[in-house]
Amino acid sequence: MNASALQYGTLSMPKIIDLSMPITEHFRWKPTFNHTGDLAGGDQYQVTWIETSVHAFTHIDTPRHILADGYTTDELMLEQIIGECAIVDLTGISPNTPIEVEALAAAGKHIRPGDIALIKASWDQVHSPHTPEFWSNAPYMTREGSQWLLEQQIKAIAYDFPQDYPIRTFLTGETRPFEEHVTHDILLRNGVIMIEYLCNTVQLTGKRTFLMALPLKIANADGAPARVVALDLESLQAGKAN
Repeated sequence: MNASALQYGTLSMPKIIDLSMPITEHFRWKPTFNHTGDLAGGDQYQVTWIETSVHAFTHIDTPRHILADGYTTDELMLEQIIGECAIVDLTGISPNTPIEVEALAAAGKHIRPGDIALIKASWDQVHSPHTPEFWSNAPYMTREGSQWLLEQQIKAIAYDFPQDYPIRTFLTGETRPFEEHVTHDILLRNGVIMIEYLCNTVQLTGKRTFLMALPLKIANADGAPARVVALDLESLQAGKAN
């Protein structure tokens, strides 16, 4: 899709699906909020302050997250996190299931080189991200499955579940070997940008979409909160036809 496709007057606006978690109170990340200004009391404006990890809620990881010489969030090219997206639909997968090559290959036959791949478990429909069960009972990627995705020559990957098995152990304070964070070790290490903790993917009903993951441009950072949206390609095509 070229830039002119969304110009006012040339197309109907495609359906926009918001895949982002709201940044709010959360038992795992414990963000802090503060407000200055009291509009009801006569102040001219209100200002909200927030403190939280750049790896909390819906966010992206850049290579600096795991590599001392990896590029940072502000060095990330937007072309890496905007583009056509293949939806690998694993909805209905059982809890605590390792995601092997066979499942990915069967559901991801339509992945093309240069795609963003979205691994869809619709996991927020099983457990809320605000419950421990979302984290402790999730399916998880395997090393072999991550390697298969790398071989498909994707440029970025998105998940709607905590994709590495050790993520669940963060709740108990246990530290697992880095190699068990297989998506980071295989994909991010090789330049595949990670888009983590999507929600609302149940609204993605086709095999492909157009995905935009726009992180805050934080200097020297290893990740950033992101507003991630999908543009429904079928509604885009319908607009062209009209």
